[in-house]
Amino acid sequence: MATLKDVARESGLTVGTVSRVLNNRGYISEKTRQRVYEVMEELNYQPNEMARSLSKQKSNTIGVIVPHIVHPYFAKMISNLELAAYEHKYKILLFNSKGKEEKEEEYIEMCKSNRVAGVVLCSGNIATEKFLNLDCPLITFERFIDGGTAGILCDNYQGGTLAANRLIEKGCRHILHIGGVNEVRMPADDRKIACEEVCAQNGVEFWDVDPGQCFYDDMNYYEVIQEALKKHPQTDGIFAGSDVIAAQAIQICHENGITVPDQMKIVGFDDVNVASLTIPGITTIRQPIKEMAEAIIKTLESASSGKMVAAKTVFPVTLVIRGSA
Repeated sequence: MATLKDVARESGLTVGTVSRVLNNRGYISEKTRQRVYEVMEELNYQPNEMARSLSKQKSNTIGVIVPHIVHPYFAKMISNLELAAYEHKYKILLFNSKGKEEKEEEYIEMCKSNRVAGVVLCSGNIATEKFLNLDCPLITFERFIDGGTAGILCDNYQGGTLAANRLIEKGCRHILHIGGVNEVRMPADDRKIACEEVCAQNGVEFWDVDPGQCFYDDMNYYEVIQEALKKHPQTDGIFAGSDVIAAQAIQICHENGITVPDQMKIVGFDDVNVASLTIPGITTIRQPIKEMAEAIIKTLESASSGKMVAAKTVFPVTLVIRGSA
């Protein structure tokens, strides 16, 4: 296996110069940098990440804690986050907590021991005090906590407003909202709040169903939607907290002989791939996940270098019209 000394010898440079290239320290000419990279490729040299992190006190790794990796929303977010991280010469260390607090606590300790450059938190369960003495930037995604470095989120209130207005414009007078999984206050709760307010302003009946954590974990809302429609048979519009819920609502309407969008209008949230795969396609609220992922990495990088960063960055959402409403 090639070593740092081998790279230095083959490139005709000192070990110190090669080390500066690898760690991006000090002035290095582009010609010298390119020569080192060429030799590294020729020798198939793999830098020792742990040794580099020990020498720099920080690695070029970012810890990412998500509650799920199979949910289309988090899969899309992780993909965009990894791409943004790679473009900024970071790697991600991915932790799938399944919403279990004990796993999240263990992952925080692993981030500390791996000397990560920062932590991106996409979970709503772990208590704030667990992040004390983290000694690196903490960037939250669709969550805002005291003690965090910065929060990146979409305008959930705007999303709820857009969804309610679309349903009402299409003639809905009895709107059912399905979403919400956390006992603690989360930014996504603003979707329901906005929808309810718009309904009240327009004299439209509004109901809300909170599926609970277990349904969120399984991504199976079948029973929740069936029971909600039985309880509120006059429902003519559904605002779903995710496109996954909206897709299952379309399925249930089909099984019950309810035509979409003639008898039932449905609006989802997120604009993940499933939104364009159903028949009809799902009218939904698009989160700019790519732009949000890029903002996470840039904010983390700025905070790591000691620069001031905004405590909260809110991205606008847009209505994507398809066939369901």
